[in-house]
Amino acid sequence: MQWTVDEQLALTATQAVEAIQSGRLRATDYVATLLARAVALDTLNAFTAIDMEGALAAAKRIDALPPDEKARLPLAGLPVVIKDNINTAGLLTSAGTPALDGFKPKTDAPSVRKLTDAGAIVLGKTNMHELAFGITSTNLAPHAGAVRNPYDPSLIAGGSSGGTAVAVAARISPAGLGSDTGGSTRIPAALTGIAGFRPSVGNGGAERRYHDPQAVVPISHTRDTVGPMARTVADVALLDGVITGDTALPAVQLSVLRIGLPEPLWAELERSTEDVARAALTKLEAAGVTFVPVAMPDLLPLNEQTGGPIAIHEALDDVRDYLVANDAPVKTVGELAARIASPDVRDIYDAVLAGALAQHYPAALHTWRPQLQQHYADTFAAERLDALLFPTTRLVAVPIDEVNGSSIVSIDGAPAIEEMTAYLRNTDPASNAGIPGLSLPAGLTQEGLPVGIELDGPLGSDRRLLAIGMAFEALLGTVPAPTI
Repeated sequence: MQWTVDEQLALTATQAVEAIQSGRLRATDYVATLLARAVALDTLNAFTAIDMEGALAAAKRIDALPPDEKARLPLAGLPVVIKDNINTAGLLTSAGTPALDGFKPKTDAPSVRKLTDAGAIVLGKTNMHELAFGITSTNLAPHAGAVRNPYDPSLIAGGSSGGTAVAVAARISPAGLGSDTGGSTRIPAALTGIAGFRPSVGNGGAERRYHDPQAVVPISHTRDTVGPMARTVADVALLDGVITGDTALPAVQLSVLRIGLPEPLWAELERSTEDVARAALTKLEAAGVTFVPVAMPDLLPLNEQTGGPIAIHEALDDVRDYLVANDAPVKTVGELAARIASPDVRDIYDAVLAGALAQHYPAALHTWRPQLQQHYADTFAAERLDALLFPTTRLVAVPIDEVNGSSIVSIDGAPAIEEMTAYLRNTDPASNAGIPGLSLPAGLTQEGLPVGIELDGPLGSDRRLLAIGMAFEALLGTVPAPTI
């Protein structure tokens, strides 16, 4: 079968795997098409490194497999992109920062290895907010530079996994991996019209779904996790199943779902964002979903006591341990910080090095975080909820600030607040509680910009949450591709 370029670019991850497994599509042709698109769209600055030679060689190996062996690979020939803070053997892992420029780890992160063992092909490493400490993916040139939103290249892509989101949204790759500390898979997914998933973390150990110790340039071992991103929730579920080995998806009936609407996360939204999200609610309600307003008065106060102290305090030891364990070109956080390119990230690392929130860390970890987790658990139980639903971000993508990397925003004329504060408000609480969160597209504003809605579920409900997301997506549809 002859595939046109447009037909190949339109394939979802699931469709691409089925076509390659059946022999209807050659992996080498598909990879070559996507690599050519990556080069053609280089002005989006989605990549820090493209592995043309390696990707084509891997595709040839897939094409050479006997049909029965190829059919047994759950990701046979699937091109993926990997965020530049996730270890890839022999391929750049710089976390978008000058001190790690050129650094190539000796081994893959376990999540990456599980994908490639299943037949996936790594196209390259994706750009990100420097050291993952930001939500815009705007870095200062000439180093990593700003990642540009394919729906309007003058706007932010969201972060910190902005490059993966842009590569997926722009049809350069059908799927990829990001990482998420406070919203870094879900925020860029929402702003670029794709799906992004943060798996359960809980208190670590058996509660943590993805295990990548010392294999991701970190912020916080308590909060960090790798997470899949794709154009459909089904594709996110595909990658999640390969990484975890948990491939079952429960049946979901919209008419029996009870979904909570947390009042603090529906407050003070940009009007255009709220309009799209409310329209999605109307469609879901008409299909039988029951929505339950829930007050959750302690949600934001508990989160405020939790997130900052954990991230700022844990970064010092966690980053140092990563540098040493991976034989990085710098061995101390001070050396790393001295070469940070972006002013907003440099300010954060000044606080890290100064131990600015050290005195608040014990209470954040041992008092406020458990109370936040209990607040979620009590809400799910008392209201008999399958999930919570709310707009992933309070506003759509805003213009890139190429001077500072991050600036201030005003939501519909309200007093200006820091960009990070505005975008993190809705995603951060679930991150700090360690529960799973999924952002999926709700639609486009009248100006043609994507809006995401997020589903948060009880700890360990990951596959059911993905199944709910798939049911919602079947009703709401996906958003049109960007016209680039």
